[in-house]
Amino acid sequence: LAEPVVCVTTSRDPSSRLKQFAKEIKLLIPNSTRINRGNNRVDELVSSCKESEFTDIVVVQETHGEPDGLVVCHLPLGPTAFFSLSGAVLRHDLPGGTNPMSEAYPHIILNNFHLGKRVGNILKCLFPVPKPDTRRIVTFSNDDDFISFRHQKVTPVSHATTKAKEMATRKDVETTATTALITDLTGGSGGRPL
Repeated sequence: LAEPVVCVTTSRDPSSRLKQFAKEIKLLIPNSTRINRGNNRVDELVSSCKESEFTDIVVVQETHGEPDGLVVCHLPLGPTAFFSLSGAVLRHDLPGGTNPMSEAYPHIILNNFHLGKRVGNILKCLFPVPKPDTRRIVTFSNDDDFISFRHQKVTPVSHATTKAKEMATRKDVETTATTALITDLTGGSGGRPL
């Protein structure tokens, strides 16, 4: 199974905060590349990503300088999901600052995705399979279609206890258009199930 290769970009004319947010998403997702969108239309962007053999596109959006939307599109034929963001906290906003970001593949924890299996799969497929001993953890916790996100580094304190330190961007996302198959975006007639 091939590892995912993800393209991260922004909406047009991004603010400095949205550019920083896109950088943090790039650091969060292994094997991702952040590109400047420029004046490219969405269909041009998708075509370019298909030609470059990206497996996914992540587009971050904003309103009044605050990141408030995330589009995840699996290539070549979908599915595509839109997530509303609220309460985004960037790494540099965390009290006490942050250490450099580990590039180890993280363990993914999907909590309470019983009914939202497709949404869980969309998120899970952005990340490659980690090594068993990695201490980096990414958690998506679903509570009534509000998904809380945490990125932490776990450090063993003793044989029975561990300590978790917040590493990066923290946000709450709301699933508003799950599995919306946008055929104009993907160029296909339907999405492929994950």
